[in-house]
Amino acid sequence: MAASLELSGSAADIGVAYQRALELKAAQINASGLLGRRKLTVRVQDNRGDPATALTQITAFAADPSVTALITGTCADCTSGAAKVIEQDHLPTIALSPVADVIAPAAERRYIFRLAPSADDDAVVLTSELGRAGQRKVALLASDDAYGKRGADALAREAGKISAKVVARAQFAPADSDLSKAAHTALAGNPDAVVIWGYPPQAALAVGAVRAGGYHGQVYLDAVAAGDLFLGGPFAGTDGTSLVFTPTLAIDDVIATTPAKAARRQWFQDYTSRYSTYHGHASFAADALQLIANAVVQSGSIDGATLRTRLETAQVDGLSGSIRFTPDNHSGFAPQSLTMLEARAGRWRLLG
Repeated sequence: MAASLELSGSAADIGVAYQRALELKAAQINASGLLGRRKLTVRVQDNRGDPATALTQITAFAADPSVTALITGTCADCTSGAAKVIEQDHLPTIALSPVADVIAPAAERRYIFRLAPSADDDAVVLTSELGRAGQRKVALLASDDAYGKRGADALAREAGKISAKVVARAQFAPADSDLSKAAHTALAGNPDAVVIWGYPPQAALAVGAVRAGGYHGQVYLDAVAAGDLFLGGPFAGTDGTSLVFTPTLAIDDVIATTPAKAARRQWFQDYTSRYSTYHGHASFAADALQLIANAVVQSGSIDGATLRTRLETAQVDGLSGSIRFTPDNHSGFAPQSLTMLEARAGRWRLLG
């Protein structure tokens, strides 16, 4: 196994969580004996969020006969830029990117799968909550990249369905640390609610910027903004902020009434025991590795084409939620697994 992740740069917060999850899950799979005499190892490299670096790494992985499959991180261009290599070398790849376009066009990306919430799914859940709360004037602060732009389009579309409107839209570069100007632009529309679409560190900065700008209304975050369980550092003082994500980040509020829920609680405990905290996105990387391991066991093979065929029909109630791939849909995460969380007393809790 190999992984090309963002361990530095604007998405490093999530990339490091992915790396930790892969290390822990690989150890668990090996200890379980699932693969028989085979042992699972994951070679992780830092692509720094740079498509050229990722292409070099993935090309080397694809040429290495010991690499059975690949996991890539949040950077959509890093996966898309290597799509031809992935296809030509029959390298099954699971992308943990929030940008759905990494699997399109499907006919040219038969070996690429995606496991993460999408902008469209986030927007549906967010606007449902906006409608329930009667908030019709919405301001948006979004990162100026493919992920942020897709989110802006999705939010505007879904807002229209509840007779709401995005009255102001501000962008910030993925590396910006001063978001006061973007916050000022967003608040100019006198919104009922503010939606922030950004990676965890910048999402926290954006919350602080809108509060510093005098805004005291409701703030909502999309799923990619999910970070550590404990809201210290830049996220300190954000009580009342709402987040669309999976219930795993608020696992203490979840009653383990099914084997899947019990497994999520155990995963949460194992991760926090090892790393002293929990990061929301960790479960997606763990599920990706488990799906690949399952495909090896079910097929009895490490051949790329055989594993791809197995992944196309994979269905599991995973650590992140319900997952189902089909030949026509390589984006496996079920939107029904998303819910609304709220920051209370320094950590995330189920809303309501």
